[in-house]
Amino acid sequence: MSADTGRTGPGEETDGTPRRSRRFPVFTRDTAPPEGGGRAAPGDAPAPARQWPILCLLAGMVTGLLVTLGSFRAGVLVIGATLLAGAVLRWTVPSVGILAVRSRFTDVVTYGVLGTVIVLLGMMAQPNPWLELPFLERIVHFTIR
Repeated sequence: MSADTGRTGPGEETDGTPRRSRRFPVFTRDTAPPEGGGRAAPGDAPAPARQWPILCLLAGMVTGLLVTLGSFRAGVLVIGATLLAGAVLRWTVPSVGILAVRSRFTDVVTYGVLGTVIVLLGMMAQPNPWLELPFLERIVHFTIR
């Protein structure tokens, strides 16, 4: 309150304390962690035990890449299945550590869609595909030839 006029100024309340603005700040000071982004094990556990979900998925990815050296299709299927397992982990386990990147819904949809697409592409790989979609041949014939 201004002493000479008796009215409140633009940045103060009636009791003289500064008023908080409802506008968004110009600079972001921090970000909210994703839901479920806490430790997957108690804080006194060693670091690998606290992040077991992401370590399981990394082991699955490395295994898939190594299998790809011998059999391309099997390796790609292992990689796709690992992403699908990541979607299931993100959906069912309440705290998954750094496996949580965004909201739970976004992570589950992203891991699930990518895993499904990779599995389908692995099943359609040449030669001798396990899955043939006839409409894809017509689309390719129409767009390329």
